[in-house]
Amino acid sequence: MTRLSALRRSRGFTLIEVMVVLVILGVLAALIVPNVLERADDARVTAARTDINNLMQALKLYKLDNQRYPNAEQGLDALVRKPSASPVPPNWKPYLDKLPADPWGQKYQFLNPGVKGEIDVFSFGADGQAGGEGKNADVGSWQ
Repeated sequence: MTRLSALRRSRGFTLIEVMVVLVILGVLAALIVPNVLERADDARVTAARTDINNLMQALKLYKLDNQRYPNAEQGLDALVRKPSASPVPPNWKPYLDKLPADPWGQKYQFLNPGVKGEIDVFSFGADGQAGGEGKNADVGSWQ
């Protein structure tokens, strides 16, 4: 009889035990997942600000070498490839190996003259459109 009792006890978990574990995991997931998702959005905004600062530094070096920023037609590509459109920079050199994409997979925008400064470099955020709030807000060199 002792062997039979031991066999019954070692068969596995009861349905109630499994349900209790699932409920506990569900509660933990409900508390943790929203915090993790918000942190991912914050990390993307921070990455965009870092990229924009790097692009602004490269643009300042471009201006030091060539006495002007690239025009709107030349855009940020002037940091990677020598512009052929006028005005051709006299002392051009590669300022970046490649242009980064923003954390949402879009190209960074460049305005010369800028709306918020002498030049503007910015990302449209998660929605890829101008304006927005929260994760959809624009991230720019003016911030």
